[in-house]
Amino acid sequence: MANRLVIKGLLAASVGIALSFTGFTSAAQSQNVAASANFNVSALQAGSAYDRFIVTYRDGSTERLSAAAATQNVSAAALRAKLWGTAGTNAKAITVLGVSHMRKLAIGAELMHTSRKLSSTEADTLIRQIAADPAVAFVAPDVMRHAVKDIRATAVTPFVPNDTYYAHYQWHLRAPDGTPETDTALGTTVPNMGGANVAQAWTLADGTGVTVAVLDTGITTHPDIDTSLAAAGYDFITDALVSGRATDGRVPGGWDTGDWTTGAAYTSCVSATNPAEASSWHGTQVTGTVAELTNNGVGMAGIAYNAKVLPVRVLGHCGGSDSDIADAIIWAAGGAVSGIPANTHPAQVINLSLGGGGICTASDVTAQAIAQANALGAVVVVAAGNDGKDAANYSPASCPGAVTVASVGITSKKAYYSNYGTRVNIAAPGGGIFANDASSGTQADTGFVWQAINSGATVPAAASYIGFAGTSQATPHVTGTVALMQSARLASSQALLSPADVLTMLKNTVHAPTVVPTQKIGAGIVDAYAAVTAAINNDLGGGVGGGTDTATPLDNGIAVSGVSGAAGDALQYKITVPAGARTLILRTLGGSGDVSLYVKSGAPASATTFDKSSVHANSNNESVSIAVPDAATYYLSVVGVKNFSGLTVQVNYVQ
Repeated sequence: MANRLVIKGLLAASVGIALSFTGFTSAAQSQNVAASANFNVSALQAGSAYDRFIVTYRDGSTERLSAAAATQNVSAAALRAKLWGTAGTNAKAITVLGVSHMRKLAIGAELMHTSRKLSSTEADTLIRQIAADPAVAFVAPDVMRHAVKDIRATAVTPFVPNDTYYAHYQWHLRAPDGTPETDTALGTTVPNMGGANVAQAWTLADGTGVTVAVLDTGITTHPDIDTSLAAAGYDFITDALVSGRATDGRVPGGWDTGDWTTGAAYTSCVSATNPAEASSWHGTQVTGTVAELTNNGVGMAGIAYNAKVLPVRVLGHCGGSDSDIADAIIWAAGGAVSGIPANTHPAQVINLSLGGGGICTASDVTAQAIAQANALGAVVVVAAGNDGKDAANYSPASCPGAVTVASVGITSKKAYYSNYGTRVNIAAPGGGIFANDASSGTQADTGFVWQAINSGATVPAAASYIGFAGTSQATPHVTGTVALMQSARLASSQALLSPADVLTMLKNTVHAPTVVPTQKIGAGIVDAYAAVTAAINNDLGGGVGGGTDTATPLDNGIAVSGVSGAAGDALQYKITVPAGARTLILRTLGGSGDVSLYVKSGAPASATTFDKSSVHANSNNESVSIAVPDAATYYLSVVGVKNFSGLTVQVNYVQ
């Protein structure tokens, strides 16, 4: 095992930018709007360059039907923007900027390519000019995303793969009941308060019958991983530099051929703050957490160890583009992608331990792909990111419809590196790295998530094991739990849960961190046993241990009138919001008296437990607005401050 520490933060949205995001500034920040109804420039970064743009044209437009018309449309926008074939040229005698059509994406958008790379300022200008055309529904840059780069453990003792190491290293799969875990590095014991309670869930389900798609760097052969679906997977990387192949184009198979950035070919991917690195084998490690073989006398254990993993390669040298990732999401869920054979193993759960900077709106390509995957029944689980910042400014972490996961350590404390915020749905063990989950100090071997990996510096070599920490590791804990939930449903002859119901159950069954977080990391820490129990019992009620959900269902746009009650009464309502919805407004109005309104996603709300509230003295007119809601069940608690009557309760959202 390598005796080194590699700090790996989320990479920026384009080739050659710093890992840490400490210098992240959008080219549009000096302007009033970075993301609007029909364009998004929030992912553009100063110092980076862009030559691919995703343009969605309105239904009925000529450009929607004709690639030639779309190319002409973007070329005209480039002329209006005064962008020439040579950077910085202002004379028309120099050739104009060339524009070519690359392909149509699965969501129906066009991928356009410019003849040279544009600066972030030029790209911002071009995007706004494209968006100004009435035929354009939405436009954004096709940015590069990367594996959520995690912290690698240093080797503290010689590591010989054997099942007995489950007992020592895999605290994250055990119950968060305070049982002491031995830390060899520190010579101490640490009470386990951050585990995901997977071992107890194994008494109910093991993943049988469920397919999990891991969209990542692909997979390598490993004696502790079932790679039977590797050939059935697909490599969605179109660019030859990124794929490592001799020519552009996608190929069958989900194998990881390496993503190293050492060598002259990848100088555009590296900088002083983003040094060249050996191959990460990130997809193999994530796959191991989801479904490493268990009780086989080899290595470690996996969460949904009898599930089938479909590897889909979307990340290679320098990362992977939004356009490729979006197509891969749809294909993985069983949707159609032009030029690619149908997926014969559609996934019920999709894992995305990847990302980068920028706000993800409902109109963005990744959000549209997630919405299609949700509609096909697939739950899409994504990493919050490792920069210690608000996940609302990262993609796909901020995409509507995604289940976004933050990271905690063995003490249940939020990992110092984990992104956070209201866009995070749930936390899971991802590793705390240092003693007592501190932000610095001595590495603790119990702090990491240990799983399978490959030892090759460039191309695949011998199989190995190592510890990592990051939201990349937290995410597959939730993915594996969802696989267990759906497997338990199949075993009990019940229909698979919808993505909205899965999210509600996950949030209802969490265990609370012992170390209270100062920043929001979702409903709590995932509890696999409680979630699987809720799935079997079809329990959408509130809290660990379940209960009867007595909230009155509401329909979109349909008012409930004549509501009355006494001071102190708490009337419960709920509405299930589908994937892709936007502008959710929950309100009370009219009548006499005084009420307050409390709203919570995934669990019943109250005056002490809520995500948002509206409290106006001596008024029944209360309103809560959520611009980009999750695909989930939202609960409303109408609490009487005084006696009230003649009240109207109504919820509206736009589909």
